[in-house]
Amino acid sequence: LLAHCSRLAIQGSPLRPGIVHRLDQGTSGVLVVAKSEAAYLSLVHQFKAHTVTKDYLALVYGCVAGSRGEISTLLDRHPKDRKKMAVVEGKGRDAVSRWQVEKRWDEFTLLRVQIETGRTHQIRVHLQAAGTPLVGDRLYGGIARPEIDRPALHASRLEFEHPTTGVPLRFIVPLPPDLRALVAALA
Repeated sequence: LLAHCSRLAIQGSPLRPGIVHRLDQGTSGVLVVAKSEAAYLSLVHQFKAHTVTKDYLALVYGCVAGSRGEISTLLDRHPKDRKKMAVVEGKGRDAVSRWQVEKRWDEFTLLRVQIETGRTHQIRVHLQAAGTPLVGDRLYGGIARPEIDRPALHASRLEFEHPTTGVPLRFIVPLPPDLRALVAALA
């Protein structure tokens, strides 16, 4: 980013200038970065106020029952594996994921997942806890496939208000080649 922009917001982490939110390692898709301090503060406020719309496409193992649903839990560090997060009781942070089925196959389902909160590994943990782990997500129980060497998760849509003008913005990113090929191979 620094090679493409003459300036990024310096608020937040000095090692990650302009970064307002993150995607899990291996997740493809759309990401917003602030170029000015005013933009950074506005975007951080929108994320905290849950006014940003974030949609993901997730290819999971299993034929998901129903056409839509919601997963609402508490998430915290896994009690035994500090690299992982887990659904917990009584402590942790609220995490809400809403899903709807986009396409079904015998052993797989393509879901559109909208997150209200943005917790670390949220979608991955929620889908694993529901018994439908992401294809390729070795950390959370998804078996690797030859077509993809990462969790089959793609941040497909991001909507927010322009930080200075207030104009609604919508960014939609199509599936990347690896996920597109995997979905095509299932058809």
